[in-house]
Amino acid sequence: MPVERKSVLSFLLLEDCRPRTFEALQQALQVTKEKDIAELYVMLTSLEKEGFICKTVQGRYAPLRGNGMLVGTLQGHNRGFAFLLPEAPGEADVFIPPDKTRGALHRDRVIARVLGAKKDGRREGEVVRILKRENLRVVGTYEGSRRKGHIIPDDRRMPDKIMINEVRSEKVESGDKVLVEITRWPSPTNPDPEGKIVEVIGPADAPGVDITSIQKRFGLADTFPENVLHEAAKFDETQIEAHAVKEERLDLRELTLVTIDGADAKDLDDAISLERTDGGGYRLGVHIADVSWYVREGSALDREALRRGTSVYLVDRVIPMLPPNLSNGVCSLNPGVPRLAVSVFMELDEEGNQLRYEFAPSLISVRERMTYDAVSQILAGDADVSRRYAGLAQVFQDMSKLAKLLKARRRAQGALDFNFPEAKIILDDQGKPVKIEVRGEGEAESIIEEFMLLCNGVIATHFRRLKVPFLYRVHEQPEMDKLVALRDFLSLFDINLKGDLGQVSPQQFQRILRKVKGSAVEKIVNHVLLRTLPQAHYSDAPLGHFGLSTQDYSHFTSPIRRYPDLMIHRILHKMLPGKMPAAEKRRLVTLLPQVARTSSELERTAVEAERATHELKKLEFMEGKEGNEYDGLISGVTSFGFFVELPDTVEGLVHLSTLEGDYFIFDQKRYTLTGERHGTVYRLGDPIRVRLVRVDWEMRSIHFLPVEDPAKQHDKKKKVDREGKKRRITKTTRPRSRRRKQK
Repeated sequence: MPVERKSVLSFLLLEDCRPRTFEALQQALQVTKEKDIAELYVMLTSLEKEGFICKTVQGRYAPLRGNGMLVGTLQGHNRGFAFLLPEAPGEADVFIPPDKTRGALHRDRVIARVLGAKKDGRREGEVVRILKRENLRVVGTYEGSRRKGHIIPDDRRMPDKIMINEVRSEKVESGDKVLVEITRWPSPTNPDPEGKIVEVIGPADAPGVDITSIQKRFGLADTFPENVLHEAAKFDETQIEAHAVKEERLDLRELTLVTIDGADAKDLDDAISLERTDGGGYRLGVHIADVSWYVREGSALDREALRRGTSVYLVDRVIPMLPPNLSNGVCSLNPGVPRLAVSVFMELDEEGNQLRYEFAPSLISVRERMTYDAVSQILAGDADVSRRYAGLAQVFQDMSKLAKLLKARRRAQGALDFNFPEAKIILDDQGKPVKIEVRGEGEAESIIEEFMLLCNGVIATHFRRLKVPFLYRVHEQPEMDKLVALRDFLSLFDINLKGDLGQVSPQQFQRILRKVKGSAVEKIVNHVLLRTLPQAHYSDAPLGHFGLSTQDYSHFTSPIRRYPDLMIHRILHKMLPGKMPAAEKRRLVTLLPQVARTSSELERTAVEAERATHELKKLEFMEGKEGNEYDGLISGVTSFGFFVELPDTVEGLVHLSTLEGDYFIFDQKRYTLTGERHGTVYRLGDPIRVRLVRVDWEMRSIHFLPVEDPAKQHDKKKKVDREGKKRRITKTTRPRSRRRKQK
């Protein structure tokens, strides 16, 4: 009979299962037909290539588990070594020395053998097989002639250089940014990979080339295929009302709806409305652009949207998931024009308790396109802005009141609210950074956040109760080793993480956040708490959301810029007749796990690319300011120095080699560096004044030096004088042997 992958893996993973030959597996799994035998062989070969099983030198098949083997992703380092990040849950990272990478590069998926543990407990291993190469194309700076040269990769975790033995483009010049396709991978005998130039991005110092290079490095497409643009061009404004009437959509064009977004936002996918009920409660409406009406499943638009996964917001541009005439045009909830939407109405009492909800496809027309600043000014009582939006001022006051009730309820349930200001880098016409604006969450932002959180939770709960295939946004419990490290860290500030760490709750984290709020260590503790938590991701199973302290959560409110939201809209439409067909359920059960994995991976890529552009512009912003002094906070302490973060979120390193006149001892548990001679202590979370020394473009880093105030320098001098006097007395009054013994 035919055999499934799951059956083969389940059999091989049995506790008493030993490595089996192909014939033994065939017999144990009762595979007898010639066609099924061939399929079993293909399946075993595939499982071996994917890293689920291995084939021994005797030709026997066995699972990797229990053989000292781990599958994971390689995280490279600019010094040549790497770390294996295992895919198996609960497995710690494995150090891979430079001579044991076997030519594997940063981000490659590999199988590694664990060789043992060092004295410090760190495991060491070696790569035994490369399962998948991830760096098929690399961006870097070309050095050489028009005939031959090499590139220096922008990502310093890649090899030092990639050889270009044949330059086919006559336009390339030394110093240009180029995109290279790898043609030969590194090997033990030839460690430098080779490649060919497939695109000349432009001179490294030309406006916009730096961000385009990052875009290319992360594989973010800047254009859409012709067939995708052709499909998108079919839709225009004139079709909307006719289709709404034909589908008998709920007509909400007379309802007062507004959008609230940043001033530069163009893809407006959510609008809100609020009415007071007779009993003093609220009828909240969240109206989301019905993108699924335009982007039909299986279409060229849909395939491209899934390939992109999300819109990416770089420092100077947006790379949209959908073509602009959809994302900024017919899908965007622009004011004064009819739009197709999915409307979710939630009725709440005067205390913010949810009473009932309903949703339906709708036809809407947004009354006003509001900005966060304008709404915040109205709530603060600005007379001019309030007069301009006279008919909406009371609505915004009611929205603010309801948002505060919802936030209080979330906090009472244990939801975590990390207070991290957002940095926005302002560029001039040449793409040069001229200012870094830091902004915390205001009342207007809080309104949108609370209303979207509520709506996303309502949708997730609805579909979980219906027991239909669904796509959840999940956030699992922190891992034990990270919780132990967190407990040790918090003890430095006399904060106790009480109870069984295996049963840690969001409420315990919340109590810590409350305790440090407004204190000097608030920012550092917030950062460490956040790093302790695992990364949220998508899943077809309702695994819960630790950070929100809820069982059910989803991403439903941004279908213009996130594929999972679009997928949920489709599921919602399929359930509108009342029951989902069994065949559709089976299809979704197969489809959704892959959508969840792909969307999670693409989200991480987008976050990494956005962070890379911000870090690049921060380097550029600090260039030329050498010698300037700044007040900052020690944001990290390591064996080689400590990091300092400035109020505008710029972060730089104070390297130990630059701290002259003392020998510093690193205390890993206390996150401190202590001077052996003078007793100077650099502690995580401490305020410090620093001077900018240099901006290192090669290593993409900023370097500071501490600046001591005169009072501290005077105290240190007195201390040194006292110690010197004490040493002189000791030398003349104590025997030599006793002095040596006391050391």
